[in-house]
Amino acid sequence: MTVRNKAIFLDRDGVINHDPGDYTKSIEEFTILPTVMEALKALQADGYKLILITNQGGIAKGLYGHDAVKTIHDYFVSQCAEHGIEITDIFYSPHHPDYGESLTRKPGGLMIEKACAKHAIDPKQSWMVGDKLRDIEAGEAAGVKGIQIPLNSPLLQYVPQLMQAPEAI
Repeated sequence: MTVRNKAIFLDRDGVINHDPGDYTKSIEEFTILPTVMEALKALQADGYKLILITNQGGIAKGLYGHDAVKTIHDYFVSQCAEHGIEITDIFYSPHHPDYGESLTRKPGGLMIEKACAKHAIDPKQSWMVGDKLRDIEAGEAAGVKGIQIPLNSPLLQYVPQLMQAPEAI
């Protein structure tokens, strides 16, 4: 039997970085929330793979491009690396419902399903953390239990709950 990994799937804006209420369009607008590094370090130490799952509908709207998203994500990964944290992968959907439908966009679970397949992740041992109902719905669509946290709240306060097996909650 193949050993399956467990993962924490994380929404980006409002969970990892400060969400100003509009799109985070550039690296200058990307501010990592205060307890994120400590939280990610603890989750990684508990054996979780860390995967970003984010809608980036501003691309479809023409507010910013794939290069801006890559710059932000490269910066985030480098900041994590400086703290000894490995981000396993990042999945983002550049679509927006005003400009067409996509199965990758949350609340669809396709980004999470792809991550599970690519990294041999057991959805039943994993969590989706988001600040919006669509984040939780995306997790549920992929068989991953979700925790909805308030926008821009300290991620560290949810680590004890995330360290429990999802089926125990």
